[in-house]
Amino acid sequence: MTTIRNTTRGTILADNAHRAKNFIARGRGLMFTEPLAAGGGLVIAPCNSIHMFFMRYPLDVVFINDRNRVIFLYEGIRPWRVGRIVKGAKAAIELPVSTIAATGTRVGDTLRVE
Repeated sequence: MTTIRNTTRGTILADNAHRAKNFIARGRGLMFTEPLAAGGGLVIAPCNSIHMFFMRYPLDVVFINDRNRVIFLYEGIRPWRVGRIVKGAKAAIELPVSTIAATGTRVGDTLRVE
């Protein structure tokens, strides 16, 4: 399991996240899955864009750069949407909807993925 901490705000975004460890897992992401439970998440790296094809539920998505700084956020991106390419992103972290608001995460914050 992977824990994702916002060290700037002193909050935990996920304490039961998984990593997409290969090309197929990164491409599949959370397609065809049940909604994430509180504390769940998926770290996709490398990744600078996402799509929501074949998704059944919305997500919050945090993009981080090579210094683990938050550089872009999607709050509640809905199924069947295509995200933009986020220049400088090294990873996307997919989280249950409302996680960004609940943790106060903002662009510029630093995350620790452990």
